[in-house]
Amino acid sequence: MYSIGQVSEMFGLPISTLRYYDKQGLFPEITRVSGIRKFSDRELEALRVIECLKKSGLEIKDIKQFMQWCRQGKETYPQRKQLFEMQRKNVEQEIEKLNRVLDMLNFKCWYYDKAIKDGGEENLKVLPNEDMPEEIKKAYENAHFD
Repeated sequence: MYSIGQVSEMFGLPISTLRYYDKQGLFPEITRVSGIRKFSDRELEALRVIECLKKSGLEIKDIKQFMQWCRQGKETYPQRKQLFEMQRKNVEQEIEKLNRVLDMLNFKCWYYDKAIKDGGEENLKVLPNEDMPEEIKKAYENAHFD
């Protein structure tokens, strides 16, 4: 069993967040000893899932619905699976957007390294895409074209 302070430290979450989650009913079976919350491995696993769903963009009300489905049993497997598939798709789309951002950053780092080395941008402004290093060309194209 773990204290709220230990769980806060383990997960890098404020104690107030853990209390909020508890008040929202996200730890329905949490043990209390003299009114003090004691987190078991069950709550730690629930917290891992809660944080995953939260980071994937799900709101607390929807996480509460997921936790309710878990308590209802195996007949809610299809709803739970659908929720995770939807969140996976959302995360994949966000990763795609961030990869485009990363490609622009990589291109600009290469661009300014070359400008510094060449003493200016003149050569870069007339450099055909075909003459860029392959990796930079791909980054440029991903950052500039849909």
